[in-house]
Amino acid sequence: MRMRLTGALLLAAAIAMVALPAIAELQNVQVGGNIRIRGNWYMNYNPEPTGAEIRWPGVFLPKRPIGTPGNTIVSPFAWDNNTNDTKFVEQRTRLNVKADFTDQVSAYIELDSYDVWGEDFRSNYITGADFRAATGDDVEVLQSYIEANEMYGYPLRLRIGRQELAFGNQWLIGDNDTASFFTGLSFDAIRLTYATDLFSVDAFAAKLADRGVTEQDGDIDLYGIYASYLGIENVSLDAYWFWLRDARSLNDTNFVWFVEWIEDALNLDDYDPTNLHTVGLRGAGTIGQFDFEAEAAYQFGDADSVGFRFAPLTYGDDDADFSAWAANAEVGYTFDMTYQPRVFLGGAYFDGEDKRDISWLDWINPFYTPEASVSFNRLFSNVEYSPILDANHLSNFWVGRGGVSVKPTEAVEVMLAASYFDTVDEFDAPYYIKLGRYRLPLFPGRSYAARPNDSDLGWEIDLTATYNYTEDLSFEVGYSHLFTGGGLEQGNFNNFNGLGFDGGSNNDDVDYLYFQTKLNF
Repeated sequence: MRMRLTGALLLAAAIAMVALPAIAELQNVQVGGNIRIRGNWYMNYNPEPTGAEIRWPGVFLPKRPIGTPGNTIVSPFAWDNNTNDTKFVEQRTRLNVKADFTDQVSAYIELDSYDVWGEDFRSNYITGADFRAATGDDVEVLQSYIEANEMYGYPLRLRIGRQELAFGNQWLIGDNDTASFFTGLSFDAIRLTYATDLFSVDAFAAKLADRGVTEQDGDIDLYGIYASYLGIENVSLDAYWFWLRDARSLNDTNFVWFVEWIEDALNLDDYDPTNLHTVGLRGAGTIGQFDFEAEAAYQFGDADSVGFRFAPLTYGDDDADFSAWAANAEVGYTFDMTYQPRVFLGGAYFDGEDKRDISWLDWINPFYTPEASVSFNRLFSNVEYSPILDANHLSNFWVGRGGVSVKPTEAVEVMLAASYFDTVDEFDAPYYIKLGRYRLPLFPGRSYAARPNDSDLGWEIDLTATYNYTEDLSFEVGYSHLFTGGGLEQGNFNNFNGLGFDGGSNNDDVDYLYFQTKLNF
């Protein structure tokens, strides 16, 4: 089905382009771009650069797969004031050119460079033997596409080439341009848009990875339909379907042919393509002094690429499925008075499951096969609920949030917010003795001897101030403080869509400070 669908989209795009007038004269050229510079300072956040790890050596083997290579828990976090602070300045430079032709045809090219200060220049001034200045091609083609508008006299737009995809508030698909590590994101895609004053419909097909050289059907593709009803003033009602298909081959073993034949007969080492379907509804807008946004999505389909990671000895879970809900909501009210204060309340929920525990009966059962822990996959989200906790697609959690913003002047806006984070399904950790950053099992090898970790991830206070010096130049400063909960020190699987561990060596609070400037031209 995937091959036929992709072929049909390519054929339709080819026919549409051929049908366009053969001669298009250049009418107008526009040049633009922006420069964004952000200094970040994280305190008590990351482990030492030596790569110290949080682990329970050997305690999970042979029956407790946790979803990471080697069945060893490794956390990228410390929550410890004995570790070094993380400080860096990042800069992103974008330059674009748009060329308009006759017959509503245009071309758009955007170059992009993301760098960390001091990493592209030679610093070994003593000997001069420093090759960091020769780091290869830093400038990338972020976008490069051909666009045709008002095709055949209809409000129809066709866009072919590398392009950003952003739908709704970018809750599931966006351009990765929020907070720190704003490296950007674009897709090699074909996108067709039909838009009127009452509604719009987008259909797209994107190639995420092409393995056509090594596999006949080994690509990763993303398809989607996003529809919006605009018939209510200042309100948008949306519905969508996204389909991510990962057909890369997965194998636990590579034995001789007769062993492989036995595996096939017993349905072992038999992974199908991953098919992640996401359907959702969204409503957003303003009604008088109120503003609101609410979105809910459900995921279903085959999760073999996740199940492949959960192998206790040899074989992973080839029956893993996606089946998870997620929701996001916020309502605000702006007072019609001096400083225009706005108060808001909101929250989000991302379904998750942690099946990493094991009973004594399962432990002694020689035929026991563990199941994968599959949480809601946030796809390519550009929404970040915390500059500290949510840098790596947090899932298997819920958050409640509230705050207030004011505008002391037309050019200045200040916001104060408080958020509480909690785990949906906590991790059952084996009993251990804590020695610094290492946790030694009390009962080595007996992985059934465990107890649930604390689900509390903590409270966070965020304060930001933005000054729009001109329409094109802005300055922003922000401070966040995380009151670390017991669930962070003990650790749960919340990061990387519920596959990454976030336990630390302590429970010290975390501070984050940043300064940012941005210029559009």
